[in-house]
Amino acid sequence: MLHGGAAPFDADMQPRLLLVDDEPRLLASLHELLRDRGYHLVTAGSGSEALAQLSRLRFDLVLLDLRLPDIGGHEIMDFINAKEIDADVIVMSGEVGIDAAIGAVKRGAYDYLRKPYSREELLKTVANALAQRRLKLENERIAQQLENSEKMYRYLVDSSPDIIYTLNHEGRFTFVNDRASQLLGYTREELIGKHYSVVVHEEDLERARYVFNERRSDDRASRNVELRLKCRTGSGHERTFNNTLMTIALNSIGMHVPDHDVKKHEFFGTYGVARDITDRKRAEELISYQAYHDILTDLPNRILFKDRLGLALIQAKRKGTELAVMFIDLDRFKLVNDTLGHVKGDELLQQAALRLKECLRRGDTLARQGGDEFTIVLPELRDRADACMVADKFLECLHQPFDLDGHQVHISASIGIAIYPGDGETIDELLRHADIAMYQVKGLGKNGHSFYHASMQDVSTQKIELERSLRNALENDELEMYYQPQIDVVTGRIVGAEGLMRWNHPQRGLLSAGEFLPFAEENGLMLPISDWMIGALCRDMLKWNQAATGPVRLSLNVSPQYLDRGDFFEKMRGALARYGIAPAQIEVEITENICIRNPQYAIEQLNKLCQLGVSVAIDDFGTGYSSLSYLHRFPIHTIKIDQSFVKEIHDEHGHYPVILAIISIARGLGMNLVAEGVETEAQARYLEANGCATMQGYLYYRPIALPDFIGALRAQAGGQGAVAIQA
Repeated sequence: MLHGGAAPFDADMQPRLLLVDDEPRLLASLHELLRDRGYHLVTAGSGSEALAQLSRLRFDLVLLDLRLPDIGGHEIMDFINAKEIDADVIVMSGEVGIDAAIGAVKRGAYDYLRKPYSREELLKTVANALAQRRLKLENERIAQQLENSEKMYRYLVDSSPDIIYTLNHEGRFTFVNDRASQLLGYTREELIGKHYSVVVHEEDLERARYVFNERRSDDRASRNVELRLKCRTGSGHERTFNNTLMTIALNSIGMHVPDHDVKKHEFFGTYGVARDITDRKRAEELISYQAYHDILTDLPNRILFKDRLGLALIQAKRKGTELAVMFIDLDRFKLVNDTLGHVKGDELLQQAALRLKECLRRGDTLARQGGDEFTIVLPELRDRADACMVADKFLECLHQPFDLDGHQVHISASIGIAIYPGDGETIDELLRHADIAMYQVKGLGKNGHSFYHASMQDVSTQKIELERSLRNALENDELEMYYQPQIDVVTGRIVGAEGLMRWNHPQRGLLSAGEFLPFAEENGLMLPISDWMIGALCRDMLKWNQAATGPVRLSLNVSPQYLDRGDFFEKMRGALARYGIAPAQIEVEITENICIRNPQYAIEQLNKLCQLGVSVAIDDFGTGYSSLSYLHRFPIHTIKIDQSFVKEIHDEHGHYPVILAIISIARGLGMNLVAEGVETEAQARYLEANGCATMQGYLYYRPIALPDFIGALRAQAGGQGAVAIQA
């Protein structure tokens, strides 16, 4: 039924497509891909907007993202079905669960594309959907004409997209239409008089024999069955057909003696319509495959992995043998992903998966859990040494460099191993314990493997306790700011410092920011901690201003959560006024991910600070592929060279193009420049020779407490520079 009485699909008219995705970039990319291809395109950025367009206009095809912020894709498909809107739906989703795919198929989706999909796959799917739509509507037109003319009936039977045939009581063809020749390669003359078994696949003969020989009448005269029919191509190809079968009952007595009551039905033969569903079956198989496999690496996903692990556990229990479960996390993957971009990161995952797979035996299962994490089950383990040997193979194969379009990349892995039944008897226990063992390797320096031990559970418990005690750290005055001085290498003077938050934990001693701030981010504690930090920095600045002969600048690294709250500017202005700190001494430090959620609002906040007299620095510059855009969008005064680039400097006379490019950008834009993580004289000399004079790192100072920092300021004549705070 056509919604709103709109005209049916016309081949001469442009098909109207509705593109639905809440991600503006993806929606724009999809629109650009389909533009100028003879389609009339309408876009919707939310579920409610999609419903409004569907209620207002007729569409031939809807390209629908399942995950929308207001109304889910499944609900939109329910709306289409409830309103009997005549539009085909192609679902596009990044969800890895099988429920999303099954839900889409149940609601009548034409196809299911898993993100990220290829350009060719999308274009082919759209073209096929519209072609099938034309074919469907053409069939409807044909069906109407069949009622009007026997001559038209014969013509339409022969031009039908389905195979139409009749069999006599012996199962021999008495009629086939031209479609049989087009799809199967047999002429009508070759099939007439032949038994149906000549075209039925050998494995389906028994089922066909039962269907065609079962005598049906009355309401049970019609039935559906799927059979594979052989194609006469000479290559053994086959196609799957959905056969609608109808048993014809002829009342011979009634024909000859119409006045008498009908007493008997004599079986006459079978009339059938065979529809080619090969493409649909392949699409169903593809959807089923994708529901259980990772689309990027083609490895089993977590659902299929758990299924195979469950079967392996049953077998191990029956035979009384051991098995190993491994949890692998790639080290340095995030650095590669942030430096070279997500496309190269995906290529790295694909190459790593191939290498890991080559190390396994037949019967072992390698799966991708998500991100850069993999899981493995090794059934029928002889002893722990076998698992050790496989883990060593993994580490060795990953040690070799990866080539990503000319970029040589080095990674390693942290591997945790749990053994059944000693380390657990259930799927969840073994995975959890292998995960805990993997994190133990991470904590000990990465690039290795470790078997699970019950004592590791205590470490996991300590993390939970750390989270609890962090809530009391502010009340108990356990937080403190440390400062790592920055040096002007020309004069040798301290011109600034980077401040690092520390936690004086009552049991565990001094903890670095990386050991507790992630917990603060996850548990909503960054706001009060950031409030404390602003006050602590202002109080510290009063003390070091008294010790220094010149002003020392403070650069403040703000949490994204804190910037998004909206009162950061007011709190900063109030604190500066309360403690009498000049705004020119403050520099707010941002990173590339700080303004992802609301970049325009962040720009407004930073512009307010600049108008107040506060400057802005970009931290870890060059580690992400969008850094250059930030230099144009945000009011930036200082660029900080990330220590990952500085560490690559081994020869002061060498050539390090990334460093030179960053220095050139800073010069061209008239920005200040600071190098982080300087640890050797060669690094310092190379940076100075190429135009970077402000540095910090272990070559000069480690992070020091406020009294030591003030002592260092008093020990020299003074200077002017930047103090950065990592919160």
